[in-house]
Amino acid sequence: MLYHVPNIITPELLYAMRAMGHGDELLITDANFPATSHGQECIRLAGVDSSEALSAILTLLPIDTFVENPFITMEIVDHPETIPPTVEDFTQIIQQKTPFLSSPKGLERFEFYERAKKAFVIIQTSDIRPYANIIVKKGVINHAN
Repeated sequence: MLYHVPNIITPELLYAMRAMGHGDELLITDANFPATSHGQECIRLAGVDSSEALSAILTLLPIDTFVENPFITMEIVDHPETIPPTVEDFTQIIQQKTPFLSSPKGLERFEFYERAKKAFVIIQTSDIRPYANIIVKKGVINHAN
């Protein structure tokens, strides 16, 4: 065990986040996402939902401040203007844990899948809520962080 590391962060996840570089992306997915077929590495967090994973990860991971929005979610199929409850939840967590005040950027389902294939690591949770998927772009640690 380590001090100040949320207990849902596994050794594998801690290693992956440390190995990521500036601009690399981490994907948190729900239980239904085709995670294994989409990424280089898939880490499973059993018994954890995507919001819990996002909150824990944001306590450790610096966020990219050089892009307009370092958070990407999947839009509702055929209703891209509708914000799913999971994204509302993600927005609250992001606003509490980071300097970003905007909502995550939504991508159409198949665009999201293509972006997901480029993720450094995929964290698959046990979340069964629809649209509980979010991409997070890693930033850098500097004197202001």
